[in-house]
Amino acid sequence: MTFDIMMPFYGRIDHFRIAVESVLAQTDPDWRLVVIDDHYPDASAGEWLLSLGDRRIEYVRNTENLGINANFQEAVDRSRAEWFTIFGCDDALHPGYVEHMRSLAVSFPDAAMLHPGVRIIDENGAAVRTLVDSAKSFYRPKASSPIVLSGEMLATSVTRGNWMNFPSVAWHGPRTRATGFRAGYEVVQDLALVLDLCEAGGSLVVDDTVEFDYRRHAGSVSSWKAVDGSRFREEDEFFTELAERFEARHWHRAARAARFHLSSRVNALTRIPSALKARDRSGFRILIGHAFGRSR
Repeated sequence: MTFDIMMPFYGRIDHFRIAVESVLAQTDPDWRLVVIDDHYPDASAGEWLLSLGDRRIEYVRNTENLGINANFQEAVDRSRAEWFTIFGCDDALHPGYVEHMRSLAVSFPDAAMLHPGVRIIDENGAAVRTLVDSAKSFYRPKASSPIVLSGEMLATSVTRGNWMNFPSVAWHGPRTRATGFRAGYEVVQDLALVLDLCEAGGSLVVDDTVEFDYRRHAGSVSSWKAVDGSRFREEDEFFTELAERFEARHWHRAARAARFHLSSRVNALTRIPSALKARDRSGFRILIGHAFGRSR
């Protein structure tokens, strides 16, 4: 049961090396690493990767930059295993990640997604706790042993506040390949995939065993799109559609969470000082509108 580690790459090469080295350090050696280089200007990352000479590693370089959503979808399409992860090129696996995900998959054979415990690190690899991650911790379900979320309970949980750390998740290959990412999104594509799998009957296993380091830094797509407000325009349209879909399923609690999207509004409020500092009037107006606009 080889575990596929799919890594879309576009970013700092020093972080990329740390990510790859964390794969090489896995206690369970039955994995395949596929790096999909989205035409990053510096080709040295691929050269270093191939120099490792590990037959479990595959390297693909796109002929042109496809963008984050298309590169994520390519990662799904190129996966082959029963279970895979879309691993961030600036994150790091703990040595037992593959072994633990494989164990959870055996214990929960009907699951569509597996979410381990996550440690947040900064650009230099030091453990941190940001306001965003404190909010995620508040919304994340807590239990002394792995728990299973599905149906309206799962939809309500992640819509009220998206507490998931997407790159840490292990995805059931057949179900995820059949679903794929929705086109047109650059920020909410991960949440959309989770909810599409949920609506198709898939469940999520949440486990508190920490097996993943998620790097939080200001250079991420979601961070700079939050400052200029475009993130929240996308979120507003997405949550409006979600509310309609959930109501059609008679998932009234989930629909209410989608209409109110409190955590998203609070996130917009926290970005207003950055927009003011950047003198971004358009971004400021979007942030204010999203934070205080009437729920639908």
